Amino acid sequence: MAEHSMSELSLEKQQELLERIEALEYENKKLKKINTVLVERVESGGVQGGANPYSAFEHSVVLAEQVRERTEALNAVLSELKVSHRALKQANEQAALANQRLIDAIESISDAFVLFDEERQIVLFNSKFSNVWESTGLRIETGTTIQDITRLARESGLIAEEYPASSNLGSTVYRLADGRWVQMSERPTQDGGLVILYTDITALKERETAQREHELAQKTEQLQRTVDNLSQGVVLVNPEGTVELWNDRFLDLTGVEDSQVESHPPFAALMLDNHAILQHALTAAQQGEVLASEQRGEAGQVIEVRTHPMPQGGFVNTYTDITERHKYAETLRQNEQWIRLITDNVPALIAYLDPDLHYRFANKVYEQWFGKSDGELDGQSIYAAYTQEQYDELKPYLDRALSGENVTFEVWQTNAQGEQRYMLKSYVANIDQQGNPNGFFVMIRDITERRRSAEALKLSHQLLEQRVEERTSELTELNEQLVSEIEERAGVEARLREAKLEADRANLSKTKFLAAVSHDLLQPLNAARLFSGALSEKIQDEGHRTLAHSVSNSLDDVESLLRTLVDISKLDAGVVKADIISFGINSLFETLSAEFKQLANAEGLDFRCVNSQTVVRSDSQLLARILRNFLTNAIRYTKQGKILLGCRRRGDKLLIQVWDTGSGIPAEKLTEIFQEFKRLKKDQPGQEKGLGLGLAIVDKISSVLGHEIGVESVEGKGSVFSVEVPIGEAIAPVEVSGPTIPMITERLSGANIWLIDNDEAICRGMDTLLSGWGCNVIPALSLEDLQRQVDFKEDPVDLLIVDYHLDNDETGVDAAKVVTAEVLEALPVLMITANYSQELNQQIRNHGFLLVNKPIKPLKLKTMLIHMLETATA
Repeated sequence: MAEHSMSELSLEKQQELLERIEALEYENKKLKKINTVLVERVESGGVQGGANPYSAFEHSVVLAEQVRERTEALNAVLSELKVSHRALKQANEQAALANQRLIDAIESISDAFVLFDEERQIVLFNSKFSNVWESTGLRIETGTTIQDITRLARESGLIAEEYPASSNLGSTVYRLADGRWVQMSERPTQDGGLVILYTDITALKERETAQREHELAQKTEQLQRTVDNLSQGVVLVNPEGTVELWNDRFLDLTGVEDSQVESHPPFAALMLDNHAILQHALTAAQQGEVLASEQRGEAGQVIEVRTHPMPQGGFVNTYTDITERHKYAETLRQNEQWIRLITDNVPALIAYLDPDLHYRFANKVYEQWFGKSDGELDGQSIYAAYTQEQYDELKPYLDRALSGENVTFEVWQTNAQGEQRYMLKSYVANIDQQGNPNGFFVMIRDITERRRSAEALKLSHQLLEQRVEERTSELTELNEQLVSEIEERAGVEARLREAKLEADRANLSKTKFLAAVSHDLLQPLNAARLFSGALSEKIQDEGHRTLAHSVSNSLDDVESLLRTLVDISKLDAGVVKADIISFGINSLFETLSAEFKQLANAEGLDFRCVNSQTVVRSDSQLLARILRNFLTNAIRYTKQGKILLGCRRRGDKLLIQVWDTGSGIPAEKLTEIFQEFKRLKKDQPGQEKGLGLGLAIVDKISSVLGHEIGVESVEGKGSVFSVEVPIGEAIAPVEVSGPTIPMITERLSGANIWLIDNDEAICRGMDTLLSGWGCNVIPALSLEDLQRQVDFKEDPVDLLIVDYHLDNDETGVDAAKVVTAEVLEALPVLMITANYSQELNQQIRNHGFLLVNKPIKPLKLKTMLIHMLETATA
C-alpha cells in the first residue's frame, strides 16, 4: 500500500519529463521541415535562373547553423532526459525504501493507525487498525470511508460509551463493550486528509480507577476522623435511605447502639422509637431545605436536630446538645419577664429602639400612653407611635442618640387621650463591645406638675424682685456692719488657731516625754515590786501577809496605770513600729490560754480556747496586747458564765474572736468604748481598776498593724470582740522537747545567780527576793564590779541576770557577751529592760538571751528562772 503511493509520485514526475521531450521533438520536426523547405527553395531558385546564388548559399548556411544549434539543443535535452531518467529511477528506489520504512514505522507503533484522503476514504492503515474491527466482520481495505466505519461501530455494538473530545484535549475516549478503553486522536494533513490514532488506554484507566478508589478511601477515612472529632452528632443517609456515615456522638445523643448501625441499616429502622426525628428528616429531604427542630433526649437533655438535604439525594442530620443554651435561654426569658414586670410597674415610659428605629421593647406605661395594647409596638417602626410632624421635631435628638450620644431634653407632648403633658425625655445610647452604637434606651417622665410649679415660682420670683430691690438698700447698710464684725471675728479665730497649735505642740511634747521617760518611771516601781515580793515571802503572820498583799495589789494598779499611760503615749508619738512576721497562732493561743484560764477560774468563770494550726502574718507581741485587752475586759465585765477564745477562716484572713456572756454593751455605745478614758460601768469591789484606755490602745495598735477590729453585743447576753489577721505562708514546725517545768521553789535552792544592775535599790530588792527563794546571789552595779567579786573561770554560776540599761552608755548585751565568753560552760542569760521596742526584742533574741520587761512580777520571775535552770540542765 505504501509502495503503491510512492509509484504514483514517480509517475507524475516521469510524465512531466515525457511531456517536455515531446515538446522538444515537435520543435525539432518543425526545424527540419523549415530546413527542407528552404533547401527546396534554393534548389528551385538555381534552376530558374540563379539570379543570386551567393545569397542563397549564405541563407542556407544560416539555416544549417540554426539546424545545428537546434540539434545540439535537442541532444542536450536528450542528455538531460537520460539524467532525469536515472534520477527518476533513483527516486523510485528511494521512494520505495521510504514507503517500506513508513509501513514498518506505522506497524511498529502500539496504536491503531489510519490515513484518510480528502474524501475521507482510507489510504493507508496498519494491522492494529484491522484488529480493532476484526470481531465485527467488516473488512478494512483501501477506499473504505469513515462513514462506513462509524455506521458499523454503532450497529455492531462495539462502543459501549462515548466521551466526546474536550476543547483542551482534542481527543475522544470510547469505552468498548468488552471493557477496554480506546482514545481516538485526530490530526488533519496538508492536502485535506485526516490521520487518526486509536490508543488502548485500558491499563491507564484501571490505574486511574484504582487511584481514585484509594483517594476516595483516604478521603472517607479522613471524613470519618473529622466527623468523630466533632462535638455534634452526625449521620449521613444516602439517597436509598441507608445509613452511610455516623460518629459516636450521634450514638450518644440518640441512644442508638453501635451494633445497630454497623450493618448500615435503613435510617427509618433506627428511628422507630423517634418518629418525630424521622418525619423531620423526610420532610427536609422532600422540600430540599434545611430544617431544624428540638427534641428531648432519654437523659432529659435538649437536642437540636438539623437536616441538610444533599443535591444528589439523601441528607445529613446533625445533633447538638443545647441543654445549657436552652437553660440559659429559659433564664433569659424568666429575667425578661421579671424586667417587664418591674418596668410595667414603674411610673415612667420605658422603651428600646434598634438602629433602624424599630421598637424592641416597650413597657406597659409606654404602650398605654400611646393607646396601644400589650406588645403591639414590638417590632413596629417609630411611626407607629409618632406622626411625621412629631418625628421631625424629635429627629435631631434621635440622630444624636443613634450616633452614640446620651441626650436629655424637655418637650410638650399629647397622649392618646388628647391631654398635653410636659415630658422629660432621656435617650441613652447602647454601645456594643466594639464601641459602636447599637440602638438606644428611652426613658420618659411626666414633669407637668413640676413645670407648672416652676412657672408659678418664676412668676413669684418676678414679683419678689421688686421687693428684693427695696430691701437691698436696707441690707447694704447691715452688710457694712457685718463686714466689720467679720473682721473682728477673723482676728479672734486667728488667735484661737495659734492657741490650738500651741496646745497640740504641748500635747505632743507631753506624749514624747512620757514615751522617753518610761524607763525612769518603771525603775523605782520595779524595785518596789521586788521588795514587796521579798516581803511577802518572809512574812508568816496572816495579818501582815494581808497587808503585804494589799501593797502588792497597789503596786499592780500603779504598774497598770503607768504601763497604760506609757503605751498610749508611745502610740500617739508614733514610736511603736510593727515587726511583721509569719508565726503559728497556736503558740500565742496556748500562752494566752495558760495565762487567762487561771484568772477566769479565780473569778468563777469557765474559760475555753479553740486552737488552730493556721499561720498568720502580724506582730506577735502587738497582736497579743490586743487579745489580752479583749480577754481582760471579758473577765472584768462577766459575772458568771463562759469566756471563749477562738478563730475562724474568712477568705485570706483569720478572724480571731473573744466571746463572753457578760452584761453586754448598748448599741449606741459600741463606737464610744474605743475612745480614751471611756468606761461604761464602774468596777465591782475587789476587781482590778481600769482607766478606760484598754480599748483605746487596741484601736491604736490595730491602726499600726493594719488589722480591722470589730465588736458585736447584745445587752444582757454578752459580747464578741474580733480582729482580722492576714493568713501567712506555712512555716516548718519546731519541735520543743524537754521535761515539764515544776513550779517548785526547791528547784531554785542553791542556784548560783550573778546579777548586774546599775540601780542599787533594784540590786538590793532582787537580792532579797532571790535569797528568799534559796538562791546564792552576787549583785553588782557594773561589769567591772562583778569582775572584782568573782572569778569568771573558777567560781560556779548557774544563771546571769542583767539590766539592759547600764551606766557610761554600756548595755546589758555587751556585759552578757563578756561574761558568757569567759565562763567555761554555756550560761543562760535573762535580760531585764523597760524598753518594749521590737528592735531591742529581736536583738536580744538573736543573741539567744531571754527577755523580761519591767516592772517584774515575782511569780513570773520565779517561773522564768525555773524554766531557764531546767532547760540548762536538760
